[in-house]
Amino acid sequence: MKTAVYPGTFDPITCGHGDIVRRASILFDKVIVAVAENAGKQPVSDVEERVALARKVLADLPGVEVVPFGNLLIEFAKQNGASIILRGLRAVSDFEYEFQLAGMNRRLAPDIETVFLTPAEQYTYISSSLVREVARLGGDVSDFVHPEVKKALQARYN
Repeated sequence: MKTAVYPGTFDPITCGHGDIVRRASILFDKVIVAVAENAGKQPVSDVEERVALARKVLADLPGVEVVPFGNLLIEFAKQNGASIILRGLRAVSDFEYEFQLAGMNRRLAPDIETVFLTPAEQYTYISSSLVREVARLGGDVSDFVHPEVKKALQARYN
């Protein structure tokens, strides 16, 4: 059984994230969406809210589990029997950082592979920080996030 861990802050989870998880759920037996408790990015929403929203967004996908994590990603992967770390790449600008992470993770755990997926082209420009900014300024985020996420953003920023 191939288990992949897809880590991130998911602050908020976007259609791009959902696209990657949906496609990964076809490739792997189990996909664990690992919501980082504190990724140094100082998330706007607490981990409980981010986990709850991700669970709602991904509820229709069999083999997908959403859980919080706060330890070293490699240790989390080992604890959950994952042999794959899944990362999304939107643009060339993401590659350098992701390449460094993959190298460090390989050094820490040579038996765990990093796999990169790119979102569908209509989602390549979407980032959580841009979605938060649009929502904060009263813009319509309907094309970028699930309706439940839109509702949560409206509640936060209105």
